[in-house]
Amino acid sequence: MSWEGELTTVPLPDFPAGFRWGVSTSAYQIEGATGVDGRGPSIWDTFAREPGRIVDGSTGDEACDHRHRYAEDIALTAGLGVSAYRFSIAWPRVQPGGAGPANAAGLDFYDRLVDGLLAAGVDPVATLFHWDLPQPLEDAGGWLNRDTAARFAEYADLTAARLGDRVKLWITLNEPFIHMTLGYGIGTHAPGRMLLFDSFPVAHHQLLGHGLAVAALRARSTSEVAIANNYSPVRQVGDTDADRVAARAYDALHNRLFTDPLLGRGYPDAPGFDPAVVRDGDLDVIAAPIDVLGVNYYNPTGIRAPEEGSPLPFEMVPLDGYPRTAFDWPVAPDGLRELLGQLHDRYRDALPPIQVTESGCAYDDVPDADGRVHDPERIAYLDGHVRAVHEAIGAGVPVTGYFVWSLLDNWEWAEGFTKRFGLVHVDYPTQRRTPKSSYTWFRDLIRR
Repeated sequence: MSWEGELTTVPLPDFPAGFRWGVSTSAYQIEGATGVDGRGPSIWDTFAREPGRIVDGSTGDEACDHRHRYAEDIALTAGLGVSAYRFSIAWPRVQPGGAGPANAAGLDFYDRLVDGLLAAGVDPVATLFHWDLPQPLEDAGGWLNRDTAARFAEYADLTAARLGDRVKLWITLNEPFIHMTLGYGIGTHAPGRMLLFDSFPVAHHQLLGHGLAVAALRARSTSEVAIANNYSPVRQVGDTDADRVAARAYDALHNRLFTDPLLGRGYPDAPGFDPAVVRDGDLDVIAAPIDVLGVNYYNPTGIRAPEEGSPLPFEMVPLDGYPRTAFDWPVAPDGLRELLGQLHDRYRDALPPIQVTESGCAYDDVPDADGRVHDPERIAYLDGHVRAVHEAIGAGVPVTGYFVWSLLDNWEWAEGFTKRFGLVHVDYPTQRRTPKSSYTWFRDLIRR
């Protein structure tokens, strides 16, 4: 489907003063240099080397070589005019073995990155965990092991001791639901375990680690603290009582399991919930106040009742009637507006300000004969989602920021180099960066 002419001619609306515009990346997807700075192995280094795990057989060993090209990437970020750059810190660079003293050489890189961003007038927004768990911790049980939560707090303390005076917003975890589900539930992401609902301890220990990390960050830094959750509004397919039960079950698992306890409500009645792993005092730790709720949104999810004998209490089904991305995800800006409204209605006074910490799309972007990269589909996608955010603000939802995923084309987890999300095209053999037409569009939006 061509998107030429699909953009609305209505001018984009004005946003409140101080609204935070940004772009996002993650360490393993862009940094490369996995053998530099004394960095230890992560679960993704291990997983990517297992035959058949990655679509194109690639690894993140080089990725976008950001570790060596970060100055160029800072310049691209500053050229957009964004007020913030969200990146993640590689835990294996800071603690190669997952415990013990900080690796100074690893933190030196983030020192340079943070200082370079500040010099360029861009706020550093640092995510502590974007799925690259040190392999020695996984060998000891990973997030199934309660001790990993304590190790995460130790890592947060070491990192904030070095960077806490300059990072402007800390994000503890990125998408703990996705890490639990794909990494431990169905095994399509690292570490590749297939536990289905027996993976619930991963949820609790991630949230416990978040709460412990909040305390560590507060002790070292006066900056704001957040978590970035992935959300997907549920679209019920079918109109039976069983369909309604299935939709409620999926909503509890995807949208409430990692939010209700954060905001002081305890765990919802979600599939797989196991109270045996929750100890006295844990929920108080998890509910430590946060300053921002990060919302990552890509698409809604169609749900209906499962077939008899299914191990799941719901069935995911495609949603018809939407354009599709190269990931075959439906393009549904109305889902973002719906989601933001649901969060506001569900949590009301307990809800902190929201920042959309990821919003983006993959398309098969190819340079033309002149080397330019035109991506009208991405422009249309971003236009629609920015308008959805503005509508939510107008309805009273406290949204204070919007980050595009992603600054760069990158190594897209199990999809390897086959999916491109960037505002900037990366030619992986040469590492040449070429801003796409969406880069220019986003820059002009921010200038307006």
